[in-house]
Amino acid sequence: MLKHIIEPRLLLIFPFIGLTIFLLFFSFFSVPLALAAYSKASPNSDGPEIMDASLQAQTVVDELDFPTSMAFIGENDILVTEKNTGKVIRILNGEIMDDPVIDVPVATQIERGLLGIDVSKNSGAGKIFVFLFYTESGNGEDASDIEKGVDPLGNRLYRYEMVDGKLINPLLLLDLPADPVKEGRTDHNGGKVVVGPDNNVYLIVGEVGGHRTQAQNVEDGPAPNGLGGILRITQDGKIVDPDNPIFGDQIPLNLYYAMGIRNSFGMDFDSLTGNLWDTENGASYGDEINLVTPGFNSGWEQIQGYAENNDLKKENTDSSSGKNLFPENLLYFGNSHYSDPEFVWVNTIGITDLKFLDSEKLGKQYANNMFVGDINNGYLYRFVLNDLRDGVIMDEQRYGGNLQSLSDKQVDDPRESQPLVFGEGFGGITDIEVGVDGYLYVLSYSGSLYRILPLT
Repeated sequence: MLKHIIEPRLLLIFPFIGLTIFLLFFSFFSVPLALAAYSKASPNSDGPEIMDASLQAQTVVDELDFPTSMAFIGENDILVTEKNTGKVIRILNGEIMDDPVIDVPVATQIERGLLGIDVSKNSGAGKIFVFLFYTESGNGEDASDIEKGVDPLGNRLYRYEMVDGKLINPLLLLDLPADPVKEGRTDHNGGKVVVGPDNNVYLIVGEVGGHRTQAQNVEDGPAPNGLGGILRITQDGKIVDPDNPIFGDQIPLNLYYAMGIRNSFGMDFDSLTGNLWDTENGASYGDEINLVTPGFNSGWEQIQGYAENNDLKKENTDSSSGKNLFPENLLYFGNSHYSDPEFVWVNTIGITDLKFLDSEKLGKQYANNMFVGDINNGYLYRFVLNDLRDGVIMDEQRYGGNLQSLSDKQVDDPRESQPLVFGEGFGGITDIEVGVDGYLYVLSYSGSLYRILPLT
C-alpha cells in the first residue's frame, strides 16, 4: 500500500506486520469493548474540586460530544474537536456556536477519529492556520469503518486557513498509516498536535494497531514508517532543516524528532527553556513523563518505565549484575539516544495531556508548573521542575504533603500520588490548555470544558 507525505509529493511505502497487543485506552470513544484496559472516571456531580481552596473550577460549556482537543484563536474564542462527529466546534464567549467551523469525515473505531488541533497566527501573511489530525474516512462517511467495514484513507495531518469563521483551503501535510496489523487493532493513533516555538508543527503518534518496525526498536522489523514517535514538519509541509537531519536524511527518518513511543496523548514546550516534554502510555506497566530532546528514543517496545526496572525483556538482563542491557541494545538511527523517564506510574493511570502554565494568574507559586491529566481517575496533577528545568523535584514545601515515598520519582502505590493531585472530579481528561486570559482550561471526555481561576 502506497502512502504519501507531501514535501513536495514525496512517496513512502508504509509496511505493516502481523502482531497484536492488548486493546487499550480511549475505547470509551467508540463501541464498547470488553478488552478495554482502563476505567474511565466520571465527573463529580458537583463539579471538579481544586485542592487549593483559593481556586475554583468553573464550567465553560457542557454537551460537547466526546471532545478530544482544543485551541484558542482569541480570548473567549475556542475551537474544540469532537472525536466521532468529525466536527470542530467553536465556543465564543461561553456559547457553543450552532454551526461547526468544519465537519470532516472520520473513521471512529476505538481510538480513531478527529484527534488533534492547534492554531498558528504567525504565518507571515496575516493568516490564521489551523492544523487538524484525524483518521480520514475511506468513503466520506463518519464511522463507516464500524458500520460498513470501510478501511480509512489514513491518519492525516492537514493545514487549513480560517476565513470568516470557517476552515478552508486544506493542505495535506502528513499521510500516515491507519491500517492495523490485526483486525480490531484500531488503537494507539496518538494525535496531539502542537505548533512549537520554532513555528514548526509537531505531531505525536503511537504505533497504530500494533505496528512493529525499527522505530519500535524491533531489530528485524520493517523500516520505520512514520509511526511510533514525534514527527516534525514545517507549516508548508516541508522537511525541517534538511541539511541537519536528526535520525536520517531520507523520508520518513527526516520527519522524526523522537521515536520508540508506544502511544501518547500529551506534549508541550516549556516556555522558559523551549524544551519539549511528553507523556507516554504503558500497557500494564509504566505510564511516563519524558523530557524529549532531539533524537530521543523512548525505548518501546524494549523498555517501558525506568530501564533498571524494566520487565519487558528479562532475558536481556545481565545475570551477574542484574543490570538491564536494553539501553545499549536499542536501535539508534543517526544522532538518536535513550534517556529514562523523569517520572513513572507503575500502575497505569491512563495518562493524557501535559501543559505548562506560562502565567501567574493562578498565583506565582503555580507559574511555569507542569500540569498532567489522566483518564482513569479524572485527576489533574501538578509537577514542579528543578532549577535547570530538566527534571521534576519532590519538594514537600511546594506540594504541601509527605513526598518521602516519591523520592524515587515513581508511584508504586496509587496513594503515593495524592500530594501531586491539584484537582479531581473532572471525568477523564483529554486536553489541558492555557487560555489567552492566562487561566488553565481542562477538557473532559464527558463533554465538559472547565476553566480554573481564583475565587472571586
